[in-house]
Amino acid sequence: MMTKWVRHLREGIRNVIRNGWMSFAALSAVIVTLAVLGFSLILTFNVQQMSTSVANQLEFSAFLDVNASNQIGQQVADQIRQMPDVSSVQVISKNEGMAEMKKELGSEMSDVLNAFKQNPLPIQLVVKPKDPHEITAVADQVKLIHGIAAVRDPHQLASAIFRTLDVIRDVGVVFVVALLITSMFLISNTIRITIFSRRREIEIMKLVGATNWFIRWPFIVEGMLIGFFGSIIPVALLAVGYRSLYAHAKGQFSGLAFPLVPAGTLTIKLAVILVAIGLVIGLWGGTMSVRKFLRV
Repeated sequence: MMTKWVRHLREGIRNVIRNGWMSFAALSAVIVTLAVLGFSLILTFNVQQMSTSVANQLEFSAFLDVNASNQIGQQVADQIRQMPDVSSVQVISKNEGMAEMKKELGSEMSDVLNAFKQNPLPIQLVVKPKDPHEITAVADQVKLIHGIAAVRDPHQLASAIFRTLDVIRDVGVVFVVALLITSMFLISNTIRITIFSRRREIEIMKLVGATNWFIRWPFIVEGMLIGFFGSIIPVALLAVGYRSLYAHAKGQFSGLAFPLVPAGTLTIKLAVILVAIGLVIGLWGGTMSVRKFLRV
């Protein structure tokens, strides 16, 4: 059995070398197609990363009565923190809120704000849920807590964000799947052409008594070798290019505060996906392409 497998492997490697230009054409098709697919996957992974980052930053504000003291604000904040779906609660005191407002409005409005005898701002609680999708449910629960005068309704904003993220995700998935199907047919057809040039050899082997699988395995090995090496090259090129981009962008989308997928993590994902696709396409192309010529 071991001798037979060694023979299939040796014949598969010999076929790749012997059919130089045809093998090169098939290898080039695999490299180019998987490079385009890999680039699309890089974009998809990073868009998903950005979408997750946006969702994880969702939070809403709750306001206490204007006359509520800082002690009451801390008590209400502690009560909200005990809720199982709440990740964190930040307390913004009346003085902190006024300082932030002065900073936002600028020095021109400072005199107007200083004219108030008492600070008119309420204590603000910034609530962040554990699950971004539960933000509206958490907001509805916070409204019922004694001491909360108003809650900035996050329903409309959350719904708009999640609809946008769903559209981005669905478009990315459809694009990648369409490109994957196109890649499979393009690469398998190229491999089929290389096997078509040796149809006489297959017919002769069949006529002298060779079994279908004895004939088929060297071509399967050949297709898988082409798929494997055709996936390794784009993985290496894309990994080097992405690492350079990641270092240049300092790990963030250009001009935005959203993190890129770490280079190491993305390289592993890309290698696993593209190598698996290359092997599967090579296996499928080698198996399906030779089947037609086994009917002698």
